[in-house]
Amino acid sequence: MPCAKRASNMVSKPRLFLDTSTLFSGIWSAEGGARMLLRLGEAEVVQLLISPQVLREIEEVVRRKAAKYLPALAVLIDRSHAGVVAAAPQTLLERCQGMVAHPGDAQILADAWYSQAGFLVTLDRAHFLGTPGLASQLSFLLGTPGDCLAWLRAQLIDLSTPPLN
Repeated sequence: MPCAKRASNMVSKPRLFLDTSTLFSGIWSAEGGARMLLRLGEAEVVQLLISPQVLREIEEVVRRKAAKYLPALAVLIDRSHAGVVAAAPQTLLERCQGMVAHPGDAQILADAWYSQAGFLVTLDRAHFLGTPGLASQLSFLLGTPGDCLAWLRAQLIDLSTPPLN
């Protein structure tokens, strides 16, 4: 427990914005990177962020594909301490609509940007990961749950390396 307590008291927790595909993967599979991110949120090692758009989409997807998991969705979101961020202003949404063709994904991108997330975690290869040049236009990182976990590991290694004198 002492290590977990110390980690949760770090000055600045990484802010991770989860899109619908990542959240669905996290509830659908008890293993994998997306579920690990939910566990890190539960341990308060990271700050998980979702938006009203993500909540609308995930509820619709779960109702359509696996309605029996709706209660698990609510529990996992609560346990992971995922914070619901405000929707982005129209000007930012319009900017993101020029980067991502799908309207819902443009909203998610704008919301992640507006929330000042450090990482947008997605499995959406069609609209996010497969969009040439998108990542270079962003002020935050964009990648899969596995990419995010690798980035988090690197951050922890940097914290544990003593400075050279």
